[in-house]
Amino acid sequence: MNTDQIILFALLFAVFAMLLWGRYRYDLIAFGALVVAVVTGTVPTADAFSGFGHPAVVIIALVLIVSKGLVLSGAIDLITRYLIDGSRKLSSHIAVMSGLGAFFSAFMNNVGALALLMPVELQASAKAKRSPALTLMPLSFATILGGLVTLIGTPPNIIIAAFREKSLGESYSMFDFAPVGFACAVAGVAFVALIGWRLIPGERGEHDSGQELMDLQGYIAEVRVPEESPTIGRKILDLDEEADDCDAHIVGLVRRGKRLPGMARREEIVGGDILVVEAGPEAIDKLVGSLKLEYVGSEKHAKADEGGQKLMEVVVPRHARIEGRSALDVSLLYRHGVTLLGVSRRGQRFRDRVRKLMISAGDVLLLLGPSERLPEVASWLGTLPLAERGLEVIQREKAALAAGFFALAIVLASVGIVYLPIALAGVVIAYVLLKIMPLRQIYDFVEWPVIVLLACLIPIGQALETSGGTALIAEGIVAVSTGWSPAVVLTILMIVTMTLSDVLNNTATTVIAAPIAIDIAGRLGVSADPFLMAVAVAASCAFLTPIGHKNNTLVMGPGGYAFGDYWRMGLPLEILIVAVAVPVILVVWPF
Repeated sequence: MNTDQIILFALLFAVFAMLLWGRYRYDLIAFGALVVAVVTGTVPTADAFSGFGHPAVVIIALVLIVSKGLVLSGAIDLITRYLIDGSRKLSSHIAVMSGLGAFFSAFMNNVGALALLMPVELQASAKAKRSPALTLMPLSFATILGGLVTLIGTPPNIIIAAFREKSLGESYSMFDFAPVGFACAVAGVAFVALIGWRLIPGERGEHDSGQELMDLQGYIAEVRVPEESPTIGRKILDLDEEADDCDAHIVGLVRRGKRLPGMARREEIVGGDILVVEAGPEAIDKLVGSLKLEYVGSEKHAKADEGGQKLMEVVVPRHARIEGRSALDVSLLYRHGVTLLGVSRRGQRFRDRVRKLMISAGDVLLLLGPSERLPEVASWLGTLPLAERGLEVIQREKAALAAGFFALAIVLASVGIVYLPIALAGVVIAYVLLKIMPLRQIYDFVEWPVIVLLACLIPIGQALETSGGTALIAEGIVAVSTGWSPAVVLTILMIVTMTLSDVLNNTATTVIAAPIAIDIAGRLGVSADPFLMAVAVAASCAFLTPIGHKNNTLVMGPGGYAFGDYWRMGLPLEILIVAVAVPVILVVWPF
């Protein structure tokens, strides 16, 4: 093993360890690794930022913009409204929602597909008076599965296609992934609709949480006692009956910035005290009106906006701006005029003040602010709304045009008339000219941490390949499996890749696994295509944990799931995907 290989393996080990630790955002980790690689000379200075111009990076950015354009045009919304019916039998409803999620995510970003359908699912669950815990995890898994079908469905497919073009001289086309991806998606959706949802822990589905998760009972919120409130001079225990009438529970008291020990139930309330309340949004609002309380920060809102205040429920995805920070850290109230009124974290109570609480991925936040500004601030925080929302102006009269331009681009790229990045760029230009999306917001639609992650890891992956590092790994895998058929080696590679993707970002997993797949095929003297397809499928299918894929994190809070809930449905689903994918790959992409 030469010096470059030792440095690169050590660097990648450090990157994987840091990603698993989760203390720092993955784009910062990747950028730091790139800087170290350049400084040590393992990545040539001339290639340091070559990843930012890589076709895979450009395509992913354009797909994110086009996905948003399809939403803003109302093309997706129209389909959703015609097909969703909350009165269906549960299995049928899950099948329809999962099928729809898989279809959308085949042609748009799968996080966007989930963000679009999750509010719809929550409302359907409320109407049917059932727990969304039964349906949100199947929906998340389905949107992941749908991305397997097309080149643009998921970043691993785009990366694999780019590696094939670099190594073998020709990229995959738009629907080369379809035979294997469609078989896996159909089998996976059938599983989650017929069997998978029954494997969700019983206590998750027994809550009366059709209402529970639309109202999200369990917020820990703070409300202030003004001088004119009738609660002054009374004790907290004296307020129990009125709080019960409002479906709320007073769990603490803050005075002069400090939480009083215990519940301070016998403490007399004075003006300026802050009551810590556990309740849902409507209950909090009812309690504020009943006891003549006021929202913390309401005086700031009054100055900032004469158009009224609005409550909004949002969920925090991984690597959102607010993750790992508090409302105080981001100056939410003082800079943006929005109050973090409450936080819901799967039933946990907090000793920290709400505004000082460190926010985690999967938390559900209750925001209060000026009605016109609140959607913009929620987007700035990197959060996603939980209710069907009119956050953007949907231009349904342009739905056909938006869908038509997108379909034309896909067809032209599929038959090789127009290079895919150029075709997608043409769609973006058309959307801007048609005023489907505002020009000033285009860059807001790009998930920049993913772009930076991929752009930084590509030069490192290329250096690992150039130094012979990937060949060394491939040699080890082939040596361990000496005497076994290529199909067994393919299966082993798929299982290892899938396991890595369950704990790491799927983009990072693909960048490292793709050149290894090509090296293994070369050593076995067989076609690289089946190995590349195996990596593409395996890297996308992260179902065992809430951290393996951003969609799994997004449903964790609204579904009330624990970390250990995912493997119950995820493990048999991953086994099923391997069982379906391997034989289909061997038929469609023979050795």
